[in-house]
Amino acid sequence: MADRWRGDHGSLIRQALDEGAGARSALAASWRRSMTLYGLDPVEHGRVETVTEQQLLEARQAMEPLTRAAEGVLDRLFLAVGGVGCCVLLTNAEGVPVERRGAAADDETFHRWGLWPGAVWSEAVEGTNGIGTALAEHRAVTIHREQHFHARNTGLSCITHPIHDHMGRLAGALDVSSCRADATEALLGLISAAVSDAAKAIEAQTFLQAFADARIVLAGGATERNAAALLAVDRHDLVIGATRAARLSLAITDERIAAQLPASDLLTPGGAEADLLEAERGAVRRALARSGGNVSAAARALGVSRATLHRKLHRLGLIDLH
Repeated sequence: MADRWRGDHGSLIRQALDEGAGARSALAASWRRSMTLYGLDPVEHGRVETVTEQQLLEARQAMEPLTRAAEGVLDRLFLAVGGVGCCVLLTNAEGVPVERRGAAADDETFHRWGLWPGAVWSEAVEGTNGIGTALAEHRAVTIHREQHFHARNTGLSCITHPIHDHMGRLAGALDVSSCRADATEALLGLISAAVSDAAKAIEAQTFLQAFADARIVLAGGATERNAAALLAVDRHDLVIGATRAARLSLAITDERIAAQLPASDLLTPGGAEADLLEAERGAVRRALARSGGNVSAAARALGVSRATLHRKLHRLGLIDLH
């Protein structure tokens, strides 16, 4: 029965590609990459590929700042999904899990499937799968059972979100996988939302950790969907860091940051001119506050005439403050 299913799965993929589905479907496009670019066979009976212990150690060391930031998030995510037979994986950019959370009772099963630190889940090795395809396409994906390229992976359901480091570069992926046959699409949808929130939390925590001495600002226009749009600003009001979400929403690049990018140019409508106007408005309001609203006293403190201050009040929209 299993061999017949493998044959049927291979025929399904080949038929979809022969009919040109790869040009219309993101899933079929991944299938095509798996078959033509990587030369994989959907019915191959090969074993899970793994890296050496030394390579895994090196991968973990390279990911250490991010995994340190992710520890609490991984724990909370597993508490949310572990009870429905899922494990949580954090991988590097090559699709190798470096951290895992899972129930001891499920360890043997997940280890057999390759959902374990050191396994290689890149698309080039395993074909279409949650981790590899999310990394290849730089987007969140859900690969449910027979959507996997390899027939031997069609018992899995995988929900994966790419993770970016404090420089906005692709650093790895956060994955929740299940090998339960009763994993419904409705349940996977709920898990997908949890994975998305957790991925944003990891990126934000990694960013806060990397710029611990900077002022952190929520970028203008940030919404619930890109709540991780954060800027790191130094004492001179220059941007020294930006998350991927902030880079995408505000067109920030490494080159713009290196060229000394004022935060006010990004956050204040009108840029530098509006920033200067706001600074002048603040100075006038402070002078009025210190003088108890006495315009003559405030003018003396500012070193201008009473008539000049009156003109400023009108121009700055502060006429009602005295």
